[in-house]
Amino acid sequence: MFEPLRDGLRGISARLDPDERRRITHTMREALVHARLGVESLARAVAETAARLAAERTELETVRRRQGLAAQINDEDTVAIAERFALLHEERVVMLESKQMVQQQEHAMAEREYASMAAELRDLMAGVTPGPASDAGGDTPEPARRRTRAEKEADADDRLAALKRRMGK
Repeated sequence: MFEPLRDGLRGISARLDPDERRRITHTMREALVHARLGVESLARAVAETAARLAAERTELETVRRRQGLAAQINDEDTVAIAERFALLHEERVVMLESKQMVQQQEHAMAEREYASMAAELRDLMAGVTPGPASDAGGDTPEPARRRTRAEKEADADDRLAALKRRMGK
């Protein structure tokens, strides 16, 4: 979701010009603000889906209650209509539950990515090279850092190829 910003953070480590570093970190701070807005938008979407799900469950309970009352007085037409509406509301509840689960997962993933990027930006502003070296304590030799990046790029290429295969391209 935030890969362009993350790539920008990692790309700075090769640049040593302090003026350029300040300019880029300023731009990245702005991008991080926009990323935060995206995370907040996902949180609002989760809340909206939760509200819709609660309303749909209430409607389903109402329809089932009316169906039961109609059955008690032997009103076959109302029972049949209530059955149709109950099926419709049950289907909506299942769909909204799935949607809510996916939105919650997406929001959690975005939160983790945002936190990781914010930590990388803090490290960069403190003069620590972002990426695997900062996780290992900062004194990782240059060849190890390149190897890790190469592995990440290879992994990204593999994931892109798999996505293309799934999309039929």
